[in-house]
Amino acid sequence: MAITAGEFTEAVGRFATGVTVVTVRDGRDDVGGTVSAFCSVSLEPPLVLVSLAAQGYLAEAVLRAGTFGLTVLAEAQKQIAGRFAAEGRPSARLLLGGVAHRRGEHTEALIVEGGTAALECAVRDRVAAGDHTLVIAEVLAVPYVTDAEPLVHLRGRYRAKTR
Repeated sequence: MAITAGEFTEAVGRFATGVTVVTVRDGRDDVGGTVSAFCSVSLEPPLVLVSLAAQGYLAEAVLRAGTFGLTVLAEAQKQIAGRFAAEGRPSARLLLGGVAHRRGEHTEALIVEGGTAALECAVRDRVAAGDHTLVIAEVLAVPYVTDAEPLVHLRGRYRAKTR
C-alpha cells in the first residue's frame, strides 16, 4: 500500500528540527539555501550530513566547490531562514544585506553571525537518496558557538520554541 506525498509530509512534519543556512562560494558569486535536514554523523573524524535537493543549484555548487559553510540559526533569525528558502532567490551576499556575516577562513563561504553555531565543512562523500543528495562532510572549523535559543522547524513552520 503506497502512501501519498501529503501523508508522508504530514508525518515527518511532526519531527522538530533545527534550521540551518548552507552557503558556498561558487566562483564569482555566493550561493545559499535553508536546510533543516542536518545532523552529526561521527565524532572521530568530526562528520556531519546535510540533505540537499539533488536537482538544485545549491547541491551542484556544494559538490563542485567541495566545501561549504553552515550556520545553525537562532530564534531571532527567522527572517534569514525565509530569505534563503525563497524560490528564485538572488546571491547569498544580497540575501545577507544588513545582516552581520563574514567569510570562513577555510572555505570562503559566508558565515552568518548571531546563530547558535557555525561550521566550515569539506565534502567527503555523497549518496543519492530519491530526489535528494546526502552530503557527508568533515568539519574543518567551528567559527563560533553561542547560547542563543535555536530556531526550530515544526509542522511546516519556523518556531522559536516547540512548546
